[in-house]
Amino acid sequence: MTVMNMVEALNDALRIAMKEDERVMILGEDVGKEGGVFRVTSGLQQEFGEERAVDTPLSEGGIFGTSIGLAIGGMIPVCEAQFSGFIYPGFDQLISHAARMRTRSRGKYAVPLVLRSPCSGGIRALEHHSESMEAIYAHTPGLKVVMPSGPYDAKGLLLAAIKDPDPVIFLEPKRVYRAIKEEVPQEAYEIELGKANIVNEGSDLTLVTWGAMLRDVKKALEESEYSAEIIDLRTISPLDTQTIIDSVNKTGRLVIVQEAPRECSVSSEIAAQVVQKALTSLLAPIERVTGFDTIFPLYQNELLYLPSKERILKAIDKVMHFD
Repeated sequence: MTVMNMVEALNDALRIAMKEDERVMILGEDVGKEGGVFRVTSGLQQEFGEERAVDTPLSEGGIFGTSIGLAIGGMIPVCEAQFSGFIYPGFDQLISHAARMRTRSRGKYAVPLVLRSPCSGGIRALEHHSESMEAIYAHTPGLKVVMPSGPYDAKGLLLAAIKDPDPVIFLEPKRVYRAIKEEVPQEAYEIELGKANIVNEGSDLTLVTWGAMLRDVKKALEESEYSAEIIDLRTISPLDTQTIIDSVNKTGRLVIVQEAPRECSVSSEIAAQVVQKALTSLLAPIERVTGFDTIFPLYQNELLYLPSKERILKAIDKVMHFD
């Protein structure tokens, strides 16, 4: 075991994947010589050469389109968008081609690519740098969507994503890039995509969250008197509905915490699934603690936008005292 932050764990995963399989390559803006904005790809061009760690022009559509072609041609590209708000210019390539190629070709062609991108807020960044738009990609059939919450998960999930035969959107909450350190195995390991993690078992209520919000939820619960079962989704799509249903059937209460806006969000889908499949187990209405249905604010106000400890504790009290 080695103690790593998320940046180091992701870098380690990429290095292992590139050593194990010559088809794995990385490409994106400044991922080669500079090692990426956050240095996730640091040292990889020096170790594997310019043909496997490629600095591209400033064109997300070009990066994603080239990656799709490389994947169909037999390579395993891990491309990067510098911030998740920069994905949109290349969204057509993802929704119109990457997500559809297996179905369009009746299984003849697959697109085993991973699109990595820093996401979410909390680092006082500029416009287009702080959104949590995972619901857009989860709503697109043919795309898997992953968001790790810490270094250990980041390495195992990224290695699993690289092995996946279909396109994976890998969203990395940059607020915890260097804020959390964990023991991480030096060797390769994979964490199954589509399987949530029960971080803490409890009996009074179920708390579902993902990404950077897991750390905030755990901190809030340190001040709560209740026994909460914490579920970290790890994978947004496919959603591990069964783990959530099983927990709600046990606790009878559900609070969902997400950084993204509320309407038509991942929390909306979770609430709908629980109402449909575990309605008679609920002892209180489902509570959601979310961002707001506005454009993500600039840094002066971003802490007012993000779910706070006070809002999480208030939601917990509300479901526990419903009568």
